[in-house]
Amino acid sequence: MARPAPAVEHLLRRAGFGATPAERTRFARLPYLIAVNSLIGFDPAATDVDDKIGAPGYVGVTSRGAFLPNTNVDHARQRWLFRMVHSPAPLQEKMALFWHHHFATAWDKIRGIINTVDATRLMAAKPPEDPQQQRGQIELFRQFALGNFRQLLIEVARDPAMLYWLDGRLNVRAAPQENFGRELMELFTVGVGFHTEQDVYAAARVFTGWNLRFTGARGTDTARYQFNYNAAQHDVNEKEFSFAIYPDGNRKIPARPAAAGMQDGIDLITALAVHPETARRMARRLWTWFVSETDAPDAAFVDQIASVYLDNDTNMKPVIRAVLLSKAFTDPRRYFQRYSWPVEYVVRSLKEVGHVGFSLESALTPLLNMGQQLLEPPDVNGWALGPAWFSTAGMLARMNFASTLATNQKFELRTAAQAHRASPDRLVQFATDSLALPALDPKVYGALVQYVQAGTPWTGSDAQLLTKAAGVFHLLAGAGDYQFV
Repeated sequence: MARPAPAVEHLLRRAGFGATPAERTRFARLPYLIAVNSLIGFDPAATDVDDKIGAPGYVGVTSRGAFLPNTNVDHARQRWLFRMVHSPAPLQEKMALFWHHHFATAWDKIRGIINTVDATRLMAAKPPEDPQQQRGQIELFRQFALGNFRQLLIEVARDPAMLYWLDGRLNVRAAPQENFGRELMELFTVGVGFHTEQDVYAAARVFTGWNLRFTGARGTDTARYQFNYNAAQHDVNEKEFSFAIYPDGNRKIPARPAAAGMQDGIDLITALAVHPETARRMARRLWTWFVSETDAPDAAFVDQIASVYLDNDTNMKPVIRAVLLSKAFTDPRRYFQRYSWPVEYVVRSLKEVGHVGFSLESALTPLLNMGQQLLEPPDVNGWALGPAWFSTAGMLARMNFASTLATNQKFELRTAAQAHRASPDRLVQFATDSLALPALDPKVYGALVQYVQAGTPWTGSDAQLLTKAAGVFHLLAGAGDYQFV
């Protein structure tokens, strides 16, 4: 089996979701820099794999009746998992997942306000396939995966799902609604400690009138949800902050006529996007997402990435490129130092163990049991990360998923293992190579060989391969080492 260099395998796990055998063969020939350029250089308009849903050779989806990912939330979750498994631009999906966590928005609250169909559209609709060209929030994140962060903040502020999630639709001058302004500073940009309660109130006034327009009939093809700047509801008075809004150090957004009041929000977002603490906070978040959850962010890394962010006008493509080429990222000591999210674990398992005849619907309940449901972060902070994923129930769910998948793939694994049937040791080596694991403890490796040898004397028969190949993959994919990326 052709294998990429260890640094490239590390890149494929962190900047993607692992690699299928075919992808590993393709990347085996690429130097590290070329591999980075290959992952980063995707065209967001040319990465659509949705037309492959239902095609032979691709992981399956399940629906009762038509598959409707624009309006059925479980179908939407399956479609996103399908993209993670098969996209030619895995970094696009990886960054969309990062932004989904960063701008955590939950379908269930929106459903409770409007309805299940329209809530799904606001979270996941693909505009060309929606009767009203509705763009779901996840499509926004995919579009801006490596785009300009300042512009992404503006788009998020006007996103209908966010206007429901943080109550922007209710923000009027007589009763400024603080939720979005608070989270804009506390979670999306500078972070705790770099703004005051007075800033929160001023930000609420800045976004008065950033509301929502609804037309049509809810739950039908005529329903349309759009951002609406309602000038009549904008607070036109001066707003003062504890930090500079303008390059000259001025902390006050001036009084403006209502018709020009949208500029207040754009000025505040711009100031926050280019704030040095936003740059540093983004660098620390990218350290955790790409480099390590077991080591504290390295000061030199934070300084370097923050500088790239500011020097490139908040454009994320050069920022991510700098992360992936940094000494911290490429240091072999960083390999397998990130706890695998449930979604990462499931997608990587499907790519590395196999997915022939497997339906993504069968992954939804296991993912929920592992602690993660796409389109449903638990609160505005997103998901708890690191060791928090590994409760007893969560780890049991991972082991059970490994068992289900390996059993489902047992015939394909038997076929793939044919060339490695000569001895138990060869079979175990094939499995460890296929799953791109860290070097196993010799005792663990020996126990796996003993597992293959157990029972009738080893002959490498088809019957033995059918049982033992799937068994080894199950044990490895459910083991502790496989829970890190």
